Amino acid sequence: MFIEPHIKGEKRGWIEVICGSMFSGKTEELIRRLKRAKIANLRVEIFKPAMDTRYHELNIVSHDENAIQSTPIDNSQTILLMAGEVDVIGIDEAQFFDDQLPEVCDQLAVRGARVIVAGLDMDYAAKPFGQMPHLLAKAEYITKLHAICVKCGNIANYSYRKKARTGQILLGEKDTYEPRCRHCYYTLP
Repeated sequence: MFIEPHIKGEKRGWIEVICGSMFSGKTEELIRRLKRAKIANLRVEIFKPAMDTRYHELNIVSHDENAIQSTPIDNSQTILLMAGEVDVIGIDEAQFFDDQLPEVCDQLAVRGARVIVAGLDMDYAAKPFGQMPHLLAKAEYITKLHAICVKCGNIANYSYRKKARTGQILLGEKDTYEPRCRHCYYTLP
């Protein structure tokens, strides 16, 4: 599905983006792809924002408790320093990174790396989130995942914040957010 041909022995890189609402399986899909790369004996490095310690300080952990070891970092430039001679780079919670992330991903892909990025495409206010729109524009491959609306059972594309708090970033889980479809997001309390 994501195999790029090599031309004259050259290694070709690309960017894959996995996006969607909370509880849509983004991290689960990222972990699945990274584990498959490891099975293929590819050199893999995985990064996450240091601020995200919800499930584990070091590992990337899905809501279903699947996990893979990662390196927490404070800024995206660190990825360039730590990636080295890597075949595949995984980046989770991309919406929390600084505005240099799209350029960092570009540089990694030009070096010949497969860059897999996962993150929320919209925040709780249904606005584009962080650098995700820029990453989506640069990506060769995009996977949009959907959760199930907790109110009606349709596909959910929105992350509804249940707690009245200001500020775009509020780390949370099922106690703080729930997936909703468009109708339920805009019409139900």
